[in-house]
Amino acid sequence: MFKQLKYFVGSAGSSGFGSKSTAEEVTEACPDLTSITAIITGATSGIGAETAYALAKRGARLILPARSLKAAEEAKARIISECPGSEIIILPLDLSSLASVRSFVSLFLSLDLPLNLLINNAGKFSDRHAISEDGVEMTFATNYLGHFLLTKLLLEKMAETAKVTGIEGRIVNISSTIHSWFTGDGIQYLDLITSKKIPYDPTKAYSFSKLANVLHTKALSEKLKEMKANVTANCVHPGIVRTRLTRDREGLITDVVFFLASKLLKTIPQAAATTCYVAVHPSLAGVSGKYFSDCNESSTSKLASNGQEALRLWDFSDKLTTEKATFGFRSFVPLLATKQIIV
Repeated sequence: MFKQLKYFVGSAGSSGFGSKSTAEEVTEACPDLTSITAIITGATSGIGAETAYALAKRGARLILPARSLKAAEEAKARIISECPGSEIIILPLDLSSLASVRSFVSLFLSLDLPLNLLINNAGKFSDRHAISEDGVEMTFATNYLGHFLLTKLLLEKMAETAKVTGIEGRIVNISSTIHSWFTGDGIQYLDLITSKKIPYDPTKAYSFSKLANVLHTKALSEKLKEMKANVTANCVHPGIVRTRLTRDREGLITDVVFFLASKLLKTIPQAAATTCYVAVHPSLAGVSGKYFSDCNESSTSKLASNGQEALRLWDFSDKLTTEKATFGFRSFVPLLATKQIIV
């Protein structure tokens, strides 16, 4: 009850910030980000666009991956109109396609730029069942698996940048409190909805993808420690906000629900605050493997805090995104289910 009251009032937590803090406010402690290069997915609108603006305002160089290059050019133009002189590079990326992720990384690495920040922000909520070109359920493919591969392929670059520059690298995964709505065996659930053995529930599919983001963060943090990389990985819940994420559910019911819940909603600048805080605030130096909400460390569901489950999902995802893999998704899942693969 006290937690909910703090949210409504917007009172600050131990970080000095709260639910009413904005992206601009939390980045005031970092007035000069000119030495920072950041990749931000989903930055053409909503929380991602606000995050990009807040970092560009402080001087960061931005790499904006986008499926729609037109939307990315428009986002770039909006930022430059407010922050003249900003360096913004647009590269094509469709997160639902593993081939597109590999192509993006290849293009980025060819630019020979440093990489200090990776903000995995893009997300999709769809009420229609769909399968990606790699044979994976689309929500999971877009929200989690594409980001998993993107992060995996960029880890060496981030570790190298941190070593050469002496500046800590940071990876920020955007999740949601909705991750706690999912219970059960996620990998088996993914197999069932991918093969349409059970009815598709868009909310459950979305909640599982958000759980996967949290588990990814937990396992990634351990991998970075093993690498002895000066790079951290944390996860955030941005808050309740209406963005283009719900574009597949526009209509009277959605409009009414959001109207009734308007008092709970954050503004876009408020929703981007936690991402920006975790990405650049100096007080979080060395902090890794944590989950943040309203710019303060928070707790996850019991399943999301399960280290063995995090490693199991990592192993599954690693094999699923291996370029030389000759097996498909459906042939791999049963191996995990029958414990033929040790995780």
